Order: sequence, then structure tokens, then C-alpha cells
Amino acid sequence: MRGIIRLAAALSWIALTVPVARAQGDGQAQLAPGEWQRLHAMGLRYTSADDLYQALEQSARGGRVSPPFSGLPDWTGLWTAAGGGTFFGAAPGGAVPKLTATAAAALKAGNELAAQGIQYDENLSECGPPGFPRWLVIPFLREFIVRPEQTWLSSETVNNVRRIYTDGRGHPSAADAFPLYYGDSIGFWDGQKLVIHTAQLMERSMGRGQPTQSEQMETVEVWERLDARTIKADAWIYDPATYTEPWFLQRRYRQVENPDKSLRMNYWHCGENPNNDVYKTPEGGTQYRNFTFTTTDDAKEQGK
Repeated sequence: MRGIIRLAAALSWIALTVPVARAQGDGQAQLAPGEWQRLHAMGLRYTSADDLYQALEQSARGGRVSPPFSGLPDWTGLWTAAGGGTFFGAAPGGAVPKLTATAAAALKAGNELAAQGIQYDENLSECGPPGFPRWLVIPFLREFIVRPEQTWLSSETVNNVRRIYTDGRGHPSAADAFPLYYGDSIGFWDGQKLVIHTAQLMERSMGRGQPTQSEQMETVEVWERLDARTIKADAWIYDPATYTEPWFLQRRYRQVENPDKSLRMNYWHCGENPNNDVYKTPEGGTQYRNFTFTTTDDAKEQGK
């Protein structure tokens, strides 16, 4: 029964949720304005994500030399999104991302449709993967597998796995590179911090009613465990087709209580139930064929 309830809740979210990037109460509340400005300014000092990554590598204690397994942090357990910054919302202190004209127009149009209750997503509504960097803000369970040669950052949604190679390799050559849902990620350990550079990202929507990222997008992340139950990810996004200057956000992930280990990561896919065929309505929203969620139905499900 718990699995059925969780799947129903998941499907409700896919069809009806307001984009995380515009959700109220999901701002970068954990960061003081001065700290956010300092981290944002770090990204502004570099013309590309690769330049920032190289600078962080040069300042790291170990560079691309992976520590032994005993020297890696303990990120075991199950985790879930615990809020933080957004791709297009205001940061602490009120700063907002500087967008290109095309991205600003797309965001305005998406906000206008959302105000009318019209939302459609060619990625999630059609059971596709969310992609990256959208992966940073999606809900549902996550699991982080840490090894010296690579780290897996996984999420339950359609069995997403990001592989971060920390064995000293670089990105594929230009002749071998091609766009991917989650791009190609390499990284290194700076003490207990995992530094990641992601390239080869696919052009796709960054969220419901939000601008489309380009294949020029690259990102840098710094992951670190803050306390027994919290991991944070600092992320700098570079995409000249979306942002006129790099944008910084921080996301946090909270460990899920699971003392009896009965809760597990499970693969799920919204297309596996034939009753959940999703289509785009004439108004531009999302609906299930022969199946309708109502506000009352959703409230009843949440109350179980």
C-alpha cells in the first residue's frame, strides 16, 4: 500500500506541481546574503565553468589524486531534497539571475501560463528523465555511492544516476563528445569536499514553464556533508544562451530516518501503468487519459 500511495503522490507531482524554481519558501534561506554574494562573486571571476574548476583544482590539497577509501566521507543512507536556491528565483538579499532576452521571455510566458493553472513538461509529463541541472531540485529519494575512482549520485525518479569520475580522467575528446541528459561529469576530492565539473549537457527545459538550457551549459558543484543529517551542494551554472552572467545556488539534502532499513530505493517510471497515459491538453496543460486528479482527491491522498 505504501508503494501505491508513493506512486500516486509521484504521479500527482508530475502532473500538477508548481515548478520548484518558483515555489514559495524554497529560496536560499540557509545562506546569509553576504555568504551568497561571496559565492556568487566567485563564479563571476571566471569566464567559464572550466576556468572555475581549474582554479578550485589548483587550490585543492589533493588535486585529482583520489584519497583511499578510508579517507572518503560517509554519505551512506537515503536522502531527500531539503530546499535551497533556485534557477530563476531571487537569492538572499534579493538578487535575481541576469537572463538573456530569450530566456526572460520564456520565463515570463511560463509564469503567465502557470497563473492560469496551465503547465506542461515535454520531459517529465512524457515520462522522460529530468536531466541536469534540474536533477538538483527534484524530490524523491536519493542515494550517494562514494568510491575512490567514482561517485554515483542517484535518484529514484526513473532510476537517474550521475557518475562522477574521480580517477584523474578528463572529459571525452571533442570528436567523442555528444549531448547527454546528465552530461559528462569529472571531479576530485578536496579533503571531504567533492568538486565536480559537468559538460556535454543536452538542450532541454529546466523546469515547468521555464527556459530551455542550451548545449553550451556547463556547471561546477562542490558537495560537502555539513552534519550528521545534511549534505549541501554549491552549484555555479554557466550558459550564455540562458544567463548573461553565471548564476550561483546552493541545494541541501536531508538524510531520511530509516532505522529498520525497510525503506529502499525503488525504480519507478510513470509510463509503467497503462492507466497513466499522459497527454497535452488543448489549453497547454497536462492530463491523464481517462483519469483526473482533483484538489479534493489529492488532499485525501495526502491525509492517508
